[in-house]
Amino acid sequence: MKSQRLAILAAFAMTAFAANSLLCRLALKHAQIDAASFTSIRILSGAAMLWLIMRLQGKAKHASGSWISAFALFIYAAAFSLAYASLPAGTGALLLFGAVQTTMIFCGLRSGERLNRRQSTGLAMAISGLAAFMLPGVSTPPLIGAVLMLIAGVAWAIYSLLGKGSSDPLGMTAGNFFRAVPLAIGSSLLLMTRMQMNETGIVLAILSGAIASGMGYAIWYQVVRETRTTSAAIMQLSVPVIAAMGGMVLLGEAVTLRLYISSMAILGGIAMVIMKD
Repeated sequence: MKSQRLAILAAFAMTAFAANSLLCRLALKHAQIDAASFTSIRILSGAAMLWLIMRLQGKAKHASGSWISAFALFIYAAAFSLAYASLPAGTGALLLFGAVQTTMIFCGLRSGERLNRRQSTGLAMAISGLAAFMLPGVSTPPLIGAVLMLIAGVAWAIYSLLGKGSSDPLGMTAGNFFRAVPLAIGSSLLLMTRMQMNETGIVLAILSGAIASGMGYAIWYQVVRETRTTSAAIMQLSVPVIAAMGGMVLLGEAVTLRLYISSMAILGGIAMVIMKD
């Protein structure tokens, strides 16, 4: 019974994470909203949802976090939105996930961790897959969008590392979202001359913030508490796949041979690194 419950929660969390890519791409491509406004509404609605969850748990006054983490969160969210102005959903999710995991692996190596032969092979395979994906060609992702998504991935990795070992990840995330609100609103005000939005774009941004981010993170932390770290990391390998499938079905995006091969190399390589012997 417990395993079934965890499986359902994990499936919801992974779908929510992939939905962030789909909602952002849908909003920027098919609705009338600019990237800065989408980011601001996403962060604001995410903060509101996290506050509500904390309130229901009687922990509304226990939000923690830090300004450094909030800044990393803001950079991730802003670069993420800007990148999806040009990137397909599956491509963006693959670049984001690859950048997050690769950055965290390299940070681990800098702190003294060592890789065995299988893990070293996996890391080389993942980096090669990412590099091959970026090489010039017919199906190469737009350069500016790809670079922005890689920046988003590095920022998210830094955010994750800053919060590693937190005794209250939900409270930490809520506090960081609260602090990121003025940063996001400030960026929107600076870009006010380019501001545009309609009801559809606003609704999509709210769904991304409140459901896919706020509720998704809250449920994910519940899964992480009851699951091995390695198992939790492996679960996240499904996010780019779900995003690519969703982009194909819901947005009519093509899954190219380059994306397929690069996904196999990147995700397979990362799996080889994070799996235990």
